[in-house]
Amino acid sequence: MEKNWVIKEQGNDEEVNALSNALGVDKTIANLLIQRNIKSFEEARAFFRPDLSDLHDPYLMKDMDLAVSRILQAEASGEKVMIYGDYDVDGTTAVALIYKFLKNFFTALDYYIPDRYDEGYGISIKGIDYAAEMGYSLIIALDCGIKSVNKVAYARERGIDFIICDHHNPGEEIPGAVAVLDAKRDDCNYPYKELSGCGVGFKLIQAYAQQKGLPFEDVKPYLDLVVVSIASDIVPITGENRVLAYFGLKQLNENPSTGLKAIIDIAGGNQKEFNIEDIVFKIGPRINAAGRMESGKMAVDLLINEEPVEARILGEKININNRDRRSIDLEITKQALEMIRSDTALQQRNCTVLYNPEWHKGVIGIVASRLMDYYYRPTVILTRSNGMATGSARSVNGFDLYQAVEACSDLLENFGGHKYAAGLTMKLKNLKKFTERFEEYVSDNIHPDQLIPVVEIDTEIPLSKVDEKFFRILKQFRPFGPDNMAPVFLTENVVDNGCGKIVGANGEHLKLALVQEDNPFRFFPAIAFQQGTVFEKIMNGKAFDICYSIEENAFRGDVSIQLNIKDIKLD
Repeated sequence: MEKNWVIKEQGNDEEVNALSNALGVDKTIANLLIQRNIKSFEEARAFFRPDLSDLHDPYLMKDMDLAVSRILQAEASGEKVMIYGDYDVDGTTAVALIYKFLKNFFTALDYYIPDRYDEGYGISIKGIDYAAEMGYSLIIALDCGIKSVNKVAYARERGIDFIICDHHNPGEEIPGAVAVLDAKRDDCNYPYKELSGCGVGFKLIQAYAQQKGLPFEDVKPYLDLVVVSIASDIVPITGENRVLAYFGLKQLNENPSTGLKAIIDIAGGNQKEFNIEDIVFKIGPRINAAGRMESGKMAVDLLINEEPVEARILGEKININNRDRRSIDLEITKQALEMIRSDTALQQRNCTVLYNPEWHKGVIGIVASRLMDYYYRPTVILTRSNGMATGSARSVNGFDLYQAVEACSDLLENFGGHKYAAGLTMKLKNLKKFTERFEEYVSDNIHPDQLIPVVEIDTEIPLSKVDEKFFRILKQFRPFGPDNMAPVFLTENVVDNGCGKIVGANGEHLKLALVQEDNPFRFFPAIAFQQGTVFEKIMNGKAFDICYSIEENAFRGDVSIQLNIKDIKLD
C-alpha cells in the first residue's frame, strides 16, 4: 500500500544550537527534543531523568478530599464496599489496584466487572441491583461513570453512594456522586489531563495513603499495574504519565506482582526486559482476551492473585482465551476481506461497513483495526447481539469518526467513543440506511489524502550518524508511546550490499544489509516487515530511500543495532 511520507516541523536553528550547547549533545538529538517541546536544560533533565518527586499532589484533583473522606468513613463504620470497573485492560488493572490496596483496610470488600455481552460498557443497572441486594453502600467506579448521570441517581435511590474515577471527557452534566475524580472536568485544575483510568485510581490510593500518614513506598508497588494500563489504553506518555510509566516499567521488570509475573512468564518466555511495546502486544491482549472470550472478572482474579501456582493456572486459562480470540479474529478478518473482494461496489467506497450476524462480538473491534491494514479508510464492523446490530468502528489519521457516527445518531440506539474509535448499536431495520448515510458523510467530509497512510518522519540523517553513542542517547528517550513515539528517520540513496534476502514463512519480510556511498564498507543490518514484494526491485545495487526507527536486535546472546524499516521508496 502506498504511503505518504511527512517530515515533521524542524526546530529553528537558534533553539537547536542553544539546546545542543546546553546539553552537550548532537544537533540531531537537540532537534528531536525540541520537536517534543523540550527546549531547556531543566526540561531535558526532567525528560531524561524522571523522578517520583515530579508526581503531582493528588489533592490538586477536584473532589479528591471528598473521595478520601468517604472511604475513611466507610472504613471506620465497617461498610461493604464494591470496586467496579470495565472489562478492558484499563478497567481491570484499575479494579485490581484499588482492591489490592484497600483490602489492607477493609474486611467487607469485593469487585464487580460487567459482562461484555449482557451489560455492555460502563456502569450497569444489573451491577447496581447486585450491589443493593448484597448490602454494599459504596461503589468505587474506575475507568467509567463520567456520563452515568441517571445510573448514579438510581443507585442513590437504592441507598448506594458512588465515587467515580474516570479519564474520559464529561458530558454536559456531572453525575451526582459523592466524588467525581476526572482531570478532564472543566472545573478541575489538576495540572495533567491525560491519566489513564488506572492512573486516576493510583492518585486515589496515593491521596488515601497521605491522609493515613503512610509512606509512598506503600503505593509504589502498584505502579506495575499503572504502566500496563498506560501502554494498553494508548494514552500520551508525557508529563506525569511518563514518570508513572518509567517507574512502572522498573517495577514490572524488577519485582512484578504475582499475577503479572504469571502473564510475563507465559508471554515472554526468556525475555529479560519488557518495554511499552511488549505490554501492548503481549500483556495487554491476554488481559483483554478474558473479557472478550469469557469474563473480565477472570483477569482481575489473576491480577490480584498472590499464590504463584494459582496465578500460573489462571494465566494459562487466559492464554488459551487469547489463542482462541486470535484464531476467531483472523477467521472473521478473512471472511470480511472476502466480502470486500467479491463486491466491486464495496471496493469503491470511501468507508467500510460490514455486517454478519454470526461474527463474535468480542473481536469485531480487532477485525475493524485489521481491515484498516488492507483498506485504509473509516471502518465499521457489526454483528448481531440481543436482537440488534452492534459493533465497533475505527478511523484513519485525521478523520473524526465520532462526528461521522454522531451524524447518524437518529438511526442508532446508542453510541460512544472518540475521534478514532467508537462503539454503536442500532435496530436491524436501520442497518441499510446507516450504511448509506455513513458512506455519504465520509465521502463529503474526508480529504483524499486522509485515505493514504502517513509515515511521520522526525528528521533526515545519513547512515553514518547511526553509531553506539547516538543510539545510547536515543534509548534515553524511552519509554516510547503517544506524543513520544520512537523517532523515525529518513535516509536517501541506500543500497543493499548483496546479502539481502526474503524471510518469513510466506516470504513476506525483508532482511537487508544496507550501505551508503559515503562509507561503502560499513553495513547496517535492517528488517522490513511486510515488504517482501519489493525485493526484486532493490536487487543488483539499485538505490532506494528508507524511513526507519533504530532498535536493538538480540540474537543468540549477541545484541546489535538494527534498522526497523517502516517504508521503502524507489527512485
